[in-house]
Amino acid sequence: MSQLQLETLPAPLPAAPCPAAPRRSRAAALLFRLVRPALVLLPLMLIGVWALVDRRAAYDGAARLASADPWWLLAALVFTCLTWVAAACVRQGALPERLPPGLLVASQFAAGAANQVLPAGLGAHAVTLRFLQRRGIALPRATASLALYSLVKPVARTLVLLVFLVAFPDVLRLGALVPDDRTLLLAAGGAVLALTAAAVLLVTVRALRRPVLGFLRTALTDARELHTRPGRVLALWGGAAATPLLQGSVIATVGFSLGLPLSWAQVVLALMVAGTAVGAVPAPGGIGPVDAALVFTMAAFGAPVGTATATVIGYRVLTVWLPLLPGALVLSALLHRKVL
Repeated sequence: MSQLQLETLPAPLPAAPCPAAPRRSRAAALLFRLVRPALVLLPLMLIGVWALVDRRAAYDGAARLASADPWWLLAALVFTCLTWVAAACVRQGALPERLPPGLLVASQFAAGAANQVLPAGLGAHAVTLRFLQRRGIALPRATASLALYSLVKPVARTLVLLVFLVAFPDVLRLGALVPDDRTLLLAAGGAVLALTAAAVLLVTVRALRRPVLGFLRTALTDARELHTRPGRVLALWGGAAATPLLQGSVIATVGFSLGLPLSWAQVVLALMVAGTAVGAVPAPGGIGPVDAALVFTMAAFGAPVGTATATVIGYRVLTVWLPLLPGALVLSALLHRKVL
């Protein structure tokens, strides 16, 4: 009976054929294998093109540095390394989440190489934005931290400039550098027009108003939270205030190695005045307009034009050309390891 029951049981239904798993086509796989090495090699290619375009300045600066005092140059190299640490402090201070210090400093070192390719600091911001997203930071918060970083740096620079003007009223001669009333009026008019145009766009364009207001809400919330934490405040404002002092120290020590007859305070103020005057010009790494303004400012303080020019060229070689290849290699390594 049991055998009869077993024989009369219905046979199991045939298994439904499983749909074939989607497979990546050969073309897509080949493209994937080519894109990643291309992204890794892209920084080196861009840096190589940039180096070919401006190779004469590097050669002249290296020739002048070869006859400079090596101990002052060593001090300048130390100050150059500290500028990357200061940049990492500001980046950390602009974000509530804690970032790994080593990778953060490495990303800022790599961002320095990317900053020489794109104007107005876009290269450094792009590298930092990618780094923050890889660390799990949402895009609105990462963008808000970049905005806070960009806002704090000029404010801190202005405060340091005012402190220098108050602390050294007699040593620094600013008569030739103070703009006339017409220039100040034009600058104020341009600022008012820019703010008015931005307000009109926000009021009239609804598609633009919503994301901008959301971004501002996120930025203000994060800024308010950061300023309730003393560690973040110290990193944000302390690093931003230390940046122009360290950059000025690099220029001063390079100048001392070449016999520049200016004091440290004069060189630092010359850098801040030059950066304030032409800092808005969108040149890669500030090279060009800031260099010319810096030479003019140091000459106004009493330095020979030839020595001031050699100092600026040496400064660029030390801060741009020497870290350029290592920075590009670090950038490629971070891309390869998917840190960026």
